[in-house]
Amino acid sequence: MKKVILISSIFLFAIIFAGCKKSGDSTPPDYKCASCKSTPDALAVNDGSSKGVYKGIVIGSTGTIQFNIQNGSSTITATMVLDGTTVNLTSSVNWVAGVSYVAPFTGTLNGAAITITFKVDPNGANPMITSSNIPGHPSAQFNLAKESSVALIECFEGTYETTKPEKGTFNLIVSRFLKKMGGSSRQSNGTTNGDFSGTITSDGKLMQNGTDYIGTLSGEVVSGSFKDNDGKTVTVKGKRTL
Repeated sequence: MKKVILISSIFLFAIIFAGCKKSGDSTPPDYKCASCKSTPDALAVNDGSSKGVYKGIVIGSTGTIQFNIQNGSSTITATMVLDGTTVNLTSSVNWVAGVSYVAPFTGTLNGAAITITFKVDPNGANPMITSSNIPGHPSAQFNLAKESSVALIECFEGTYETTKPEKGTFNLIVSRFLKKMGGSSRQSNGTTNGDFSGTITSDGKLMQNGTDYIGTLSGEVVSGSFKDNDGKTVTVKGKRTL
């Protein structure tokens, strides 16, 4: 899979990316994510705060995660979907204005206790997972973006295949409002991600570095083919899941 340097601050504040979905999936072009939102959950009052909504992708195996840090209430929770299993996470760390919010979130996956530590700057920048303990998923990596009141964050899970041959996972985060995208790939059974980022053209083309086509966003489906640095054809496909 073609690798490039990830550009942080690709959306409203700072974004880190990662990727995936199961091989052999056939997604109809008119696919619609029934559970996904069409407008932002984030409130305007939280746009410059560590309060608000954060959405992202999990790789190792595959999934999505969403954090709600007192977005319109006193609630501090997270929801992760990993390999199709939903995990509800909570934290007992109180939010304090003017300082970074750092908190372990805990829950249970397949009967085993898990812990995911979330950190974000006081203004909502640089959301990240600093550590995680998920039995059965020791190489899990998380990539997050802060949603704003005007810029909906959408997460896609998918796969890639190359004529090398090589197969792997391909996840994507987009903001249609900001015309920005970023994501990551990982070879099957691998532990290292290949990151990418760029823009979305008016006709839905995903362009990394402003010039390199890697796929097309059509509705809630991503698909396309391109040549990697070795001249091999890479074919990607995915669908929105958050």
